[in-house]
Amino acid sequence: MKKLLILLLVASAYSCKTAQSTVSKDNSDPTKYVNVIKEKDLKKMLYIIASDEMEGRDTGSKGQKKAGKYMIEQYKKNGVSFPKGASDYYQAIPASYLNAKRNKNLPDSENIWAFIEGTEKPDEVLVISAHYDHIGIKNGEIYNGADDDGSGTVAVIEMAKAFTKAKKQGHGPKRSILFLHVTGEEHGLHGSRFYSENPLFPIANTIADINIDMIGRRDVEHANSNNYVYVIGADRLSSDLHNAVVAQNEKYIKMDLDYKFNNPKDPNHFYERSDHYNFAKHGIPSVFLFNGVHADYHGKDDTAEKIEYDALTKRTKLAFVIAWDLANRENRPVVDKK
Repeated sequence: MKKLLILLLVASAYSCKTAQSTVSKDNSDPTKYVNVIKEKDLKKMLYIIASDEMEGRDTGSKGQKKAGKYMIEQYKKNGVSFPKGASDYYQAIPASYLNAKRNKNLPDSENIWAFIEGTEKPDEVLVISAHYDHIGIKNGEIYNGADDDGSGTVAVIEMAKAFTKAKKQGHGPKRSILFLHVTGEEHGLHGSRFYSENPLFPIANTIADINIDMIGRRDVEHANSNNYVYVIGADRLSSDLHNAVVAQNEKYIKMDLDYKFNNPKDPNHFYERSDHYNFAKHGIPSVFLFNGVHADYHGKDDTAEKIEYDALTKRTKLAFVIAWDLANRENRPVVDKK
C-alpha cells in the first residue's frame, strides 16, 4: 500500500508538471493579457509625452529627446530591455541622413527601440511601430501632438508591458517583438526609412509591421461613435494579415473596421503617408491603424485633454490582439499579393 501511494504521488506530480508545461505553451487566448492594458496608464503617459515640457517633440529637439528619455524610463520600469544586438535603447540617426532628401537643417536624432525575444522562433521578428516626433513650436506656440502621435507612442509602450507580463507568467510570444518608436515622420518618414535601410534584424526575418499613428480621437465621419478604427494596408500584400485583423477584432474587440482609406484610389493616399510604408515597400505585410483626420490635426489644440481615452484603450487592445496572433501563430503571414 505504501509503495502504491508513492507511485500515485509521483504520477500525480508528473501529470501536474506536464499540464503546466502544456499551459505555458498555449498562447491561443490573449484575454488575460489584453486586460493588462489600462486606460489610466495610457492617460498618465500621454499627459506627460504631450505636455508643454516636451515642446512639441520636433525631430532632434531638446523636447523630443526629453520625451525619449521618459519613454525609456517606462520600458525600464516595466522590465522591457533594449534589443538583442544593440548597446542601448537608441538607434542613432545622423543629421546628414535626415537632411539628405530635403534639407530642413534637422539635428541628429534617434529611433527608440525595445524588445522581447521569442520563445520558439526568436529569429522571426514582428515590428510594432509608432512615431514619437511631432512638429514642435510655431510662432511661439507649442504643438503638443497628443493624437499625432502621442497616442500611438503610449499604445506601443503599454502593449510591451502586457507582452512582458505574459512572458513572466510563461506565455511569452513565440516570435520576437521589436517595439519601434521612429523619429522624423513629420519631415518625411525618415526614421522608419532609416530602420528599413539599416535594420537591426534582417528584413527577410521581419514577418509584419503593425503601425499605430493617431488612435485617440474621432473624425467627422464618425461623429456619433468612437467605436471604430480605419484599417489601412492589411490586404495590400497579405491575405493572412487581413484575415488576422478581422478575426481578432471579431473575437475579442468588436470595433467597426473602416476600410475607406484602404482604397488605392483614395485621394488622401494615407497608405503612403505613415511609417508602415517603409516596411511595405520592402515586401513586409503591414497594417496601419488610424482614427482619421480631425479639426486639430497638426494644430495647436491637439492636446491630451481632447483625447477620448476609452477609444485609445480599445484601439490599443485591438493592436495587441493582432500582435498576439501574429507572434504566436504557427506560420508567419504569407505574402501572396504584389
